[in-house]
Amino acid sequence: MTPQNLMLLPLSTPKLSIGCPILDDCLGGGIPCNSIIEFVGESGFGKTQLCLQLTVRAQLPPSHGGLGGSSVYIFIEFSFPFRRLQQLGNLYHASYPNLIRLEPLEDIYVYGVHDAQQLIHVLGDIEAFIAIDHTRLPVKLIVIDSIATLFRSQYQTTPADLKRRSEMFFNISGTLKGLAHKFGLVVVLTNQVVDFIGPHDGVNGVRLGNLESLDISGGRVSPALGLAWAHCIHSRVFLARHE
Repeated sequence: MTPQNLMLLPLSTPKLSIGCPILDDCLGGGIPCNSIIEFVGESGFGKTQLCLQLTVRAQLPPSHGGLGGSSVYIFIEFSFPFRRLQQLGNLYHASYPNLIRLEPLEDIYVYGVHDAQQLIHVLGDIEAFIAIDHTRLPVKLIVIDSIATLFRSQYQTTPADLKRRSEMFFNISGTLKGLAHKFGLVVVLTNQVVDFIGPHDGVNGVRLGNLESLDISGGRVSPALGLAWAHCIHSRVFLARHE
């Protein structure tokens, strides 16, 4: 990046509103384009619901907190919840009849992947798909739900496997960052949590590479995938439920 290139950048980055004033305020108005954000939380805390909502909200014009764009949703650990998305689409169409088309699902493109190498291949297909520009609305959002599932059983804890896993982390994140900057996208990931091992836990107080933790009803937890993955994203939102 040269000083001349910096002068050509827009003064403000478009942002995608989450639809929750509290979260939007925490993020300075929404999720900025050209970035990767990760939502972390236990199972059942609404991560998928939030991502589905974002795919519909992205179709709103910028004046209403959207990006005026379509979305790509990559799902990994479950059958895709089409019925739930249809319900959200109908709700948003009823709320914004002049801004959201009658069939908002036609502007959401869904891919299923089963391992990290397949994700790399699919991201290449998505880049070509976006470049062709045959969609009604330009693609402005990519969702991956959930990134941790790709590495749950594919890699062991041997030094060689951990090295290969870290290399795959940077391969995936580098590809996503390239897409985000090339096409001005928002990239949203979901991640799971693991039990936190702090300075007073584990064998001889050994800490297994997690910087942050959160106290929840079940104990202390940290985002899955450790420090190597933490360096691959731009921002992280930790979701928790407090009674």
